[in-house]
Amino acid sequence: MLTLLTFPDHFGEPGSSPFVVKSICLLNMSGQPWKRQMADVRKMPKQKLPVLKVGERLIPDSENIRSYLEEQGAEFDKGLSDTELAASRAFIRMAEEHLYFHQVADRWLRDDVWAVTRDVIFEAIPKPIRGFISGKIRKKLRAGLYTQGIARFTEAERAERVAKDLHAIKLQLGDKPYLFGGTPTATDASVCPMLSGLTSIPLPTEVSNLVKNDTVLTDYIARMRDALYRIP
Repeated sequence: MLTLLTFPDHFGEPGSSPFVVKSICLLNMSGQPWKRQMADVRKMPKQKLPVLKVGERLIPDSENIRSYLEEQGAEFDKGLSDTELAASRAFIRMAEEHLYFHQVADRWLRDDVWAVTRDVIFEAIPKPIRGFISGKIRKKLRAGLYTQGIARFTEAERAERVAKDLHAIKLQLGDKPYLFGGTPTATDASVCPMLSGLTSIPLPTEVSNLVKNDTVLTDYIARMRDALYRIP
């Protein structure tokens, strides 16, 4: 039995990190039996979640989890051509290295959204010290997003960039249920959690509304939820 170590559920998602949701999708696609367990991120390798526990072995990072499952025989991209595999790689990187940071920016940088995010994610911290502790974490994260670049742009500028990514995703979907055909692949396991994470932003933002108001994307998210957002 594999054990996925995760953050708790937040904002209607089966994990507060889209990388947790990605790992849930991959585990369900792999067909291997698994269970979930909450964990303290501070005690994890690389201080990241999710982590897959296999016996006494800890496998951190969703991409390493994917590699392990593939080593065990999972075929997430069965039937894809070399060209499709190359496109898959590009879509995954677009989702995980670009869309993800816009989700983080919406949750943590906007003061109105942050007021909700803080009290949900840091609920376990007593109120008298919650603001101080969460504020330190937010300050560090803001600095990281500034270095990364996302925090240097206005919300309207970010929305303009995200719109181009969403257009590419919709073109790839076309009239197919999933990005590469009739069954989900590893690309869907990465892309959909980033999209559904944006729809879970607790207050409207220019970026999140691009997904929430697009029926092609919300229908796609609904299909993925029905197919793969299952926790044993």
